[in-house]
Amino acid sequence: MSGTALDGAVAVVHVIRGEADDGPHLTHGRGSFTAPALDLDRLVWPRSEPGPAFHVPVAEIVELLVETGEALRADRDGLLAEALDRMAPVSRLPAEILERAYAALWRSFRRPSLYAQIDHELGGADVLDGWREVRLPEGRVAATRAFPPRLVHIIAGNAPGVAAMSVVRGALTKGVNLLKLPSNDLFTATAILRTMAAVAPGHPVVRSFSAVYWRGGDESVESVLFRPQFFDKLVAWGGEGTIRGALRYVGPGFELVSFDPKTSISLIGREAFASAEALARAADAGAADAAFFNQQACVASRFQFVEGSPEEADRYAALLCERLGVAREFSSAGGPRVPAELREEIDVLRSMEPDYRVWGGYDGTGLVIRSSEPVDFHPDGKIVNVVPVGALSEAVAHAGVATQTVGVFPDSRKTELRDALACAGVQRVVSLGGAGGMPPGLSHDGFYPLQRLMRWVNDE
Repeated sequence: MSGTALDGAVAVVHVIRGEADDGPHLTHGRGSFTAPALDLDRLVWPRSEPGPAFHVPVAEIVELLVETGEALRADRDGLLAEALDRMAPVSRLPAEILERAYAALWRSFRRPSLYAQIDHELGGADVLDGWREVRLPEGRVAATRAFPPRLVHIIAGNAPGVAAMSVVRGALTKGVNLLKLPSNDLFTATAILRTMAAVAPGHPVVRSFSAVYWRGGDESVESVLFRPQFFDKLVAWGGEGTIRGALRYVGPGFELVSFDPKTSISLIGREAFASAEALARAADAGAADAAFFNQQACVASRFQFVEGSPEEADRYAALLCERLGVAREFSSAGGPRVPAELREEIDVLRSMEPDYRVWGGYDGTGLVIRSSEPVDFHPDGKIVNVVPVGALSEAVAHAGVATQTVGVFPDSRKTELRDALACAGVQRVVSLGGAGGMPPGLSHDGFYPLQRLMRWVNDE
């Protein structure tokens, strides 16, 4: 099955234990696509025996991932091209962003990135390959091991990199992995897994992965699979509905690892107004953060707090709007048109000058609203709300546990703000313009993913 159309519907490929599923298809999505019927017994690995990769050395897994990355980069079998062809007509992202995102997938498989995760999150490969001796108080000696887990991944489809990240993390754990394909990206994960299978057919890591689609919340599937006799942890990405649905199944022996829904903001210090050049740099960096994946990613800035007067904030907002329409690696010059209901609300704000000012139109190239307080709707599709503040410390009150990334300009102001932001619940403070792309080996959403995914076992 290579994704051919059946009666006008796109055929989605399933991967079962490293092999493409050629079983009979069922129709999904009001007839828009078909996918193989699920055999739930084939989607679990019995606990009576170790997973295929439980005893594979980390060095061998890294080599396989590096080779997979090179194969993705070359795409000799056309699997990524095939996935891209099927994604482009249905994705919220423009084809040009998808093309560049697919072209960058191989970067997640680079050797330095893989070892950065192993070294920084787990303290080295020894605890994956065997037992690490630890010294305890009173001269006692024990051993600990990061034991391979059994994982179900509910992955998000807002950016193709989530699938690559999930495959890499799943492989490095040595565990068994069932990936649920999201309805807004039915193709990326299986293209990556099929590429890995072409690199090393039948390899234990390859046989440790399955990727299939079912409708989210389908109790006939989830009530069977989401059980501790089959899996240790549910790794869930997504909105509030996805996370609350996952919580229904959490209990003793079955843990939730949640990448919660997040939003991100920016803090622009008064230093931006020291010169025209400084203001241009700040606006360009603020636009880069706001437009990342056309604001479809959690790291994309939606609210930007400017230390200065309303007039200074207006100067910044005008430049920001211009730069939102600049194409970058992971943003396009244009985007989706602003929905009618949101246009009506913004039109009301336009009529309320000077309390509000609005720059830009509704064509998706970018729109900026300046207001004295954050607007009460969710800016989306390259819409940014600029809010003037007397001091950046005042903006900390607008951060919370749902705030993932905060970009700060200039860099020198991060030190004075980061503790207060962390106290408010923020998970990530970056230089303005650096929100996109998380360096491997650092925490993600407030925890170290590899460390959290493992099953930690002691020998005392």
